[in-house]
Formats: sequence, C-alpha cells, structure tokens
Amino acid sequence: MARIGDNQRPASHKPVDREPFRRAVAGCLRAIAGEPDLEVTYASERPGLTGARARLPELPKRATRNDLAVTRGLADAMALRKARHDARLHTSLAPEGKAARAVYDAVEQARCEAIGAKAMQGVGDNLASMLEDKYFRSNLTDVTDRAEAPIEDAVALMVREKLTGRPVPESARALVDVWRDFVDGKAGEKFDRLSQTVGDQEDFARAMRDMLVSLEMAEKLGDENESEESDEDEEQGDNQTRDSEDGGSEKESGTDEAESQESETEGENQDAAEAESSETSAEDPTDDDSQDAETPGDSRRPNQPLNNLSIATDYKVFSQAFDEIIGAEELCDEAELDRLRSFLDKQLAALQGVVGRLANRLQRRLMAQQNRSWDFDLEEGYLDSARLHRLVIDPMQPLSYKMERDTDFRDTIVTLLIDNSGSMRGRPITVAATCADILARTLERCGVKVEVLGFTTRAWKGGQSREAWLKAGKPAKPGRLNDLRHIIYKSADSPWRRARRNLGLMMREGLLKENIDGEALIWAHNRLLARPEQRRILMMISDGAPVDDSTLSVNPGNYLERHLRAVIEQIETRSPVELLAIGIGHDVTRYYRRAVTIVDAEELAGAMTEQLADLFEDESRGRQPLRRKVAAGGRR
Repeated sequence: MARIGDNQRPASHKPVDREPFRRAVAGCLRAIAGEPDLEVTYASERPGLTGARARLPELPKRATRNDLAVTRGLADAMALRKARHDARLHTSLAPEGKAARAVYDAVEQARCEAIGAKAMQGVGDNLASMLEDKYFRSNLTDVTDRAEAPIEDAVALMVREKLTGRPVPESARALVDVWRDFVDGKAGEKFDRLSQTVGDQEDFARAMRDMLVSLEMAEKLGDENESEESDEDEEQGDNQTRDSEDGGSEKESGTDEAESQESETEGENQDAAEAESSETSAEDPTDDDSQDAETPGDSRRPNQPLNNLSIATDYKVFSQAFDEIIGAEELCDEAELDRLRSFLDKQLAALQGVVGRLANRLQRRLMAQQNRSWDFDLEEGYLDSARLHRLVIDPMQPLSYKMERDTDFRDTIVTLLIDNSGSMRGRPITVAATCADILARTLERCGVKVEVLGFTTRAWKGGQSREAWLKAGKPAKPGRLNDLRHIIYKSADSPWRRARRNLGLMMREGLLKENIDGEALIWAHNRLLARPEQRRILMMISDGAPVDDSTLSVNPGNYLERHLRAVIEQIETRSPVELLAIGIGHDVTRYYRRAVTIVDAEELAGAMTEQLADLFEDESRGRQPLRRKVAAGGRR
C-alpha cells in the first residue's frame, strides 16, 4: 500500500486550526478505550501510553493527510490495547527468553489491533497508515538478511494479515518475505487456532505459546506450569514427603518446596511490576509488559579477578619485577604528546567522514534504546515551556511542570584493548587510534564509560627479565620471559577532552614491540571487574597471534597461544564481562566466540561500530553471538 498523501496537503496552504482535530482524536481514543477520564496530550516527545495518560505526536504546522492518518492510527492502537489487553494475564502466560518474549508481545498487539480493524473499517484504515509509516521510517523496505529483519515484527504482521485479511504494508513486505517461508514451514498450521481464539486473550496466548514451540523457540521458554499443574505438583511433592521413609527423600522434597516458593515469589514480583505499568510506546506498544531482564548467565558467573579462576594451563611467569602499568602521559613529555596528537589529527582528517558517520549511526542506535521520557502536568519539577500559557491565564495553576523519567538503559562500560605490537606499525595503528578516539567521544555522549588500553613489551627479545634468567643459570621452562608494558591511554573516569592527547602516543616510533595477549586480557578484564557498572564489555583489537621471541625460544612454540585460549575460555564461560574481538588480517574467530576478521585496516571503523551495536541490541532482540569474516570492501 502506498503511503497515503505523501505530497497531498489540504486545499488551503495556510496553517489551519488543529484544535478541532485534536479534540476529535482524543474523543475517539477515550470512546474506543472505554475510559472517559483518559488524559490525552500532544507533545514532541515519543508517543506513549502510561496508566491513564496517553501522549500523541504533535502535528506539524502544515500537516498532510498522511500525518493526520498516522496520528489517528497511533491513537487507535493505544485505545485498542487499553480496551482489549489484560496486562496481568499477559505476563502470567509470557514465555522466558528475550526473542520469544518479543514475538509474544508483538503478536498480542497485533491481536488487539485486529479486533478493532475487523469491527471498524475506519480504524483498520488508520492502523494501516500508521504501520506503513512505521516501517517506512524503519528503512526495512530492502532488507534481505534475516539478521537485519526482526522476526517479532514479521510474525506480528503475518498474524495481522491472517486475522484481518488486509495485506502486509508495502514498506514491510520485504521484511515479511524474508521470514515467511520459515514461519509457514514451521508453524503454518498454528495460524488457524489464532484466528479462532482472537477474542479470548488467554486462549490466544496459549495458542501463541504453541506457535513459539513450533518455531523452535521452545528452548527459550521456561518450564512455567499452569496453576492447576503447580497445585498437582505440590500435592504430589507433599505425598512423596509423607510416603518417603529415608532422609534423602525428605531433603529432596524440601528442596522442591523451596524452589516452588521461589517461583511463586518471582510471579508476585512480576505482577507487582506489571501493575506499575511502565511507559508504553505507541510504535512499540508491547513495552508496558517488558521487564528489566539481566543478561542470561550473569547471576551464575563469579565477579572475581581472573587470577582466582582455574586456568588449566602450565603457563607461568619467570619474573614480574620489571613489568609496568603506566599512563600514556608518563612515557613522554607534554611537548612530544602535543606533536604526536597533532600528527594523529592530520590522519584523523582523512578518516573523519566515514568513521564519523559510523559513529553517529551507533549513537542513534544507542540513544534509541535509552528512550528517555518525561512526566507532564506535575506540581513541581522543570517548568514546561509548552504550558506557559497556563501561567499567563492563571498564575496559580500548579500543573505546569515536568520531570524526566529515569532511563532503563543499564550502566555500561566499554574497554578498547588495542594491540601495540610492531606488526601494527603504520596504517593499522593509525586507524586503530583514530577509531578509538571517535568511538570514545561517541559513547561518552551516550552515557557509556569508555576505557582505552594498549599492550606491548618494554623491550625486544626479553629485556631485563631475560637478563635475570641468564644470571640465574638459564633454568629450564622459565615461562614468560619478557617485560610487559600495559598502557592506560584513557581511564574510564577520565573525560575524552582530558585524555585525547594521550591517544597520539600510539604514533610514537619505538613504542610498538611484541605482544603477549593472554596477560593483557587478564589485566583489562580485572580492571573491568573493579568497575561499578552493571554491564561490562571488552573489545580486543589485534592483528596476529601472541608473539614474543624471548619466551617462545625457551618454551613450546604454542606456549603463548595455549595460554590465550585458556584465558578466553575462562572469560567467555565464567565471567560477567562480555568479550569480543576484531582481527586485522588475522583470523581471530578460531579463538573467540564473538569475533570479526577484517582484511584491511580501513574496515576497522565499520567492524567496531557494528560489533558494539550488535552487542547492545542483543539485550533487546536476544540475538546470538556472531562469528564472521569480513571480506575486502566490508561485505560479510
């Protein structure tokens, strides 16, 4: 369906009085919702539904017919959800797992809208305009890859098509086509049951649960039992306890009862959270049922330094007496840092365009997830400029203030760990420093703390550690035999403007030597664990396997590589830190679960921003970690 009236305006090009339209839409919203006291406001903020208050988008001064239809569609979507949706029932039958929950929520909204579209032709037309505009703005008209096509939207649109008989919006046709064969092949027969139960939310939700199982998302569904089954299980557990004669059975029964009580407590907490009714976006009306779920596995992973975890390797260090952790400003004087920064700025000018665009894209995606919102009509807070007329008319008017809501976006810190080995000299280290500089600024604007670290050695071929080994009589199997240099270019609490000069140090001749990746990962990982942020991300940027001639000359040839693999395995399986890697001309996918290999350093900016964006979207979309190799030109 074409977007209605993109270029059509009212007969008069003069601005028209929008107040009658506002009143008409508000009246229809209240009537359909069945709540005459529902407060309807118009603002430039994101549309949303919170409790007994609905917020619609402010119309432009010269609104097109399509603008009017989209606004009516948003109002109808909110009204139908208010009238036909039971939040407590929805939560009680909701599946576990973010991907499954996203599909479940989206289809429930499609059910509410389908009821209105079938009952009222005008409502159906308004909703069609709203959906056409929504997916047109989402830039999904040419999507061809399932990784870029949200399955929840595709399934919801297919359900809407089945329930109402209306075709999929033109702007979302490509999105649905990507998933149609998969969904029809796995769960095509389940659509009939959805059609039969559309008027009963509980039966519809159970049918949707069956569809999710058919879509092979059953492993993400918790083993939630219905209330009758829970009662039967409890009675069976009680009977087993009474009939049991040995102490072991009694102990097992006690454990079952404790688990049952814990499950009931969780259910009560869910209902309490649901009753509070967090803000609902009109463009994503399922938000009111969402819960702040932590990343799966976080609670099971110990928050302790990696040194305390068991690493199954024979790796050891001959001497740590000559290792150093040092700030970049301590390695050369201020004049030298200024000169190096000036050189980096010249290189930055050539890359500013492409890297800047990618960074801005990342910023938009992060800010979209934060979705900060405001409460209006308050008696205290910030003065609301849109309601100044109230004070002019009535200076005693108390409801003229607003207050920003707290964001649900979790506190996050990102550590960029950059390989400072000799093989990075030239274009790779220049691009790495440039990307770190721009990403640090970008993430800082989004409220994400950033730490930039580097790792190398103090000397070629061993340094003072090797000299000490020689003086000790060359004992066999000495382990790591070089002096580490770990560099702090920017600490997490230091703002970019203060640390920007330090990044120029990477341009210094003679800084880049050898690389011992395993110990660098341990160092960066332990720094992250000491941070108070809820979410911690560690990004490794390297162009090769760990190499130190001094160590490898007196140890097995895979000595450093085996240690690196063991460290990676510990972080990925036993730590709350999220680890990802980017290899420049070096296949790091054989080491890391989440990794990208690029052929040319010029592709580093795109790889870094895309990997970070994917990580942040994992929380909302439940995507699985990707392991891929980027070919020349940035194609994947």
